[in-house]
Amino acid sequence: MAVWQVQEAKARLSEVIEEAHSKGPQFITKHGAEKAVVLSMEEYRSLTAQKPNLKDYLLGGPKVDRFEVPRDRDKGRKVRL
Repeated sequence: MAVWQVQEAKARLSEVIEEAHSKGPQFITKHGAEKAVVLSMEEYRSLTAQKPNLKDYLLGGPKVDRFEVPRDRDKGRKVRL
């Protein structure tokens, strides 16, 4: 896992990209906190290929075309007014 400071990553961007391609994700920090990751195109595509879109996800659920709720025929108790 390679970690680059923002200033260093900006100055050596070509190297950061090459490292991401050959060695894996390159983490970029700003003031000691992780802010970004540079990935190779192969890794990016493998991550995004597994994500279904929202429409397909919702339509892929159980079918409820004939959804019926059994109702009790009891009309309740008689109330005297």
